Amino acid sequence: MPSSHPARRAGCRPEDHPRIGRRALVQAGGMSLVGMGLSDLLKLESQAAESDRPGKAKSVVFIFQSGGPSQHETFDPKPDAPDTIRGEYGVAQTRIPGELFCEHLPKLAARSQMFSIVRTMHHTAGREFRNEHDSCMYLLHTGTTSLPVGDTNASIRQPRPGRIHWPSIGSMIAYAAPTASEVGLPATIELPRANLMKYPGRESGLLGPQYDRLGVDLAPKCNAPDAGGSCPNCYSHDDPNLDPERKPGPGPKAWWNNSSCRNPDFHLPDLGQAEGVGVGRLNDRAALLRQLDELRRNLDRREQAAPLAAWEARRQQAMRFVLASTPGKHNPFDLTQETDATRDLYGREEWGQGFLVARRLIEAGVRMVQVNLRGWDTHQNAFRDLKGKLLPSIDHCLSGLLDDLSARGLLDETLIVMCGEMGRTPRINTGMGESKTVGRDHWGAVQSVFIAGGGVPGGIVIGSSDKNGAYPASDAQRPENLAATIYHALGIPSTAAWKDELERPHHIFHGEPIRFA
Repeated sequence: MPSSHPARRAGCRPEDHPRIGRRALVQAGGMSLVGMGLSDLLKLESQAAESDRPGKAKSVVFIFQSGGPSQHETFDPKPDAPDTIRGEYGVAQTRIPGELFCEHLPKLAARSQMFSIVRTMHHTAGREFRNEHDSCMYLLHTGTTSLPVGDTNASIRQPRPGRIHWPSIGSMIAYAAPTASEVGLPATIELPRANLMKYPGRESGLLGPQYDRLGVDLAPKCNAPDAGGSCPNCYSHDDPNLDPERKPGPGPKAWWNNSSCRNPDFHLPDLGQAEGVGVGRLNDRAALLRQLDELRRNLDRREQAAPLAAWEARRQQAMRFVLASTPGKHNPFDLTQETDATRDLYGREEWGQGFLVARRLIEAGVRMVQVNLRGWDTHQNAFRDLKGKLLPSIDHCLSGLLDDLSARGLLDETLIVMCGEMGRTPRINTGMGESKTVGRDHWGAVQSVFIAGGGVPGGIVIGSSDKNGAYPASDAQRPENLAATIYHALGIPSTAAWKDELERPHHIFHGEPIRFA
């Protein structure tokens, strides 16, 4: 696919510069950000020309099932396998001839013509990497098949000098398909509990901090020791669930006290204190400038390892975010602007509200919204928690998102991708935890991926796993291909490249888009 960019001066790419709307800057009163004046920022804005995007999708909603959902208990059941592999659940007939889903996904089964399933996503990294959370999170979110040279599952979460860190899919989108100049929000936003999601692979890496995603906290505090599920329909995986005295609640012997935190209502974002600068003080320009100057002096004195450019990029991002997030009907985070019927369609719980905010953000022009769903690491109490908590929530919330986007004419231009970092073992374990309850363990050799909208046809199943749901049997796919599918849907040319800080060129595509026809 040829590039549609007009001729430019050699070495200059508009995507390399911050995209800040003129109106937002005027509203900000021309305040400087660490020496960068209004005239400088306006000059950068004037250089940022909009590029044509031939892909059908304008935005991506990436739903991350943190922990790794079981393929057997979602979109690839094995009803004819032995009970040690089949599990406890039956199946639901979909609208795709001959294809079955788990019985506890009836709404999605009835809407199977609206999306497609890839049953053969798998990691090709070594066994020591492909069955571990941190490694698999890095591989999935960067769209790669191997960890940086010198890294292990234990080291990938920690900063390490000299690491060649590949950018996340979200950061690559921010670079290659940035938001329009008039959009007052970052290209990639992550919610609803960004403070709990510090997984490897989410960073901008070699692209630079100006392409970082913005993580926002919208959900109330959670008191669960090992939180899973969609508040208020939440739980703790290792809750013994046997002794009545240990039942969750305020009792003295309770496993955890859930009596004060089961409130799913989102609040408006609060960036709080970042490097000593209170975002709320953006309205007090003089005070902010004094604080910025003092902070810069402190940074110089401390000689911190993090470059000042990273701090500047985050300040600019925060300014854009705050200016676009004042309360009211134009604030995409303000769910009080939605009707009761719409909120009920999505579900009055954490996940549904997250999907509803995602819809409002893409309407506002954000390129990628990542909604994190906790609790899919089902080693124990799996069949209790999947049936009672996880599956009913995702069935209702995701069906609501599909219906709403379709009714609004947004589904064709919004790509929805849902998966975890890995799948689960074909064989059920023999029991874990205090009550020796069963579940499935980590398994990176195969997993299912849900894909809808954005020009992807519905009612298709890509590939098949073997009879036990353990390995791809046909049409195997890798994280590289999933990333390429997202980039292709957004119209990023397959020949597109980017340069790191040392001017070394890198291809954006490292795989082939998945073929659905």
